[in-house]
Amino acid sequence: MAPHPLIQALIDFSAGAAGGIACVLSGQPFDTAKVKMQTFPTMYRGFIHCFVSTFKQVGLRGLYKGTTPALLANISENAVLFLSYGLCQDTVRLLLRMDKGKELSDIQKASAGSLASIFSSMALCPTELVKCRLQAMHEMEAAGKVAKGQRSTVWSVVKTVLRTNGPLGFYQGLTSTIVREIPGYFCFFGAYELCRTTFAHHMDTDKDGIGILPLMFSGGFGGACLWLVVYPIDCVKSRIQVYSLAGRQEGFMKTFLGIIRTE
Repeated sequence: MAPHPLIQALIDFSAGAAGGIACVLSGQPFDTAKVKMQTFPTMYRGFIHCFVSTFKQVGLRGLYKGTTPALLANISENAVLFLSYGLCQDTVRLLLRMDKGKELSDIQKASAGSLASIFSSMALCPTELVKCRLQAMHEMEAAGKVAKGQRSTVWSVVKTVLRTNGPLGFYQGLTSTIVREIPGYFCFFGAYELCRTTFAHHMDTDKDGIGILPLMFSGGFGGACLWLVVYPIDCVKSRIQVYSLAGRQEGFMKTFLGIIRTE
């Protein structure tokens, strides 16, 4: 028997939040290196150089810079994403005039995930802006884009944004975030569901009975497909959000074309 829609929404919200916490705790050092290399591509020779340099300069805490906003970002994004995912599946059924509760195809679920990502972008953008600025603050000072010796805490970044740009300042990079999320989560949910379907077919069971390891592999495969597609857009988003600390930043297309032209 299917749970009450309110109970199902609470389950989806809680599962998304728990997944967001696990994602940050396991991946934050790698995300920090990613943002540093995206925003200052000539400063580091590669991932290992960036990772080791950061560790030498500011220790382990430097690799976990921006963890608090990252937790808020991932919890809010995943919670809203998976809450919206269930509701967006109902929307897809409504648009296609399908019976409520009827199983969607993998492509239809991917479309629902892509639609859900619009809502998660609104929750993600403000906290990701704070996270990216904290992660790249050392490089911004070293490059002379901001004055040295500034306090770089979550609260100091929040105050700076509010003082210079007001509440809407937290949504710098929103266009890039939405442009990244819509195709990204189509690929994520499409690959995730396709992988689960393949496991279920070979194991002669339904999708919910494939077990934890195939489920984790399906999530990892979906994540890999997401990042292969959206990484260039994510690079543009990181630059807009970090460089806007030094003043008004050009929009998505100008930043994108600037990277193509110069690099």
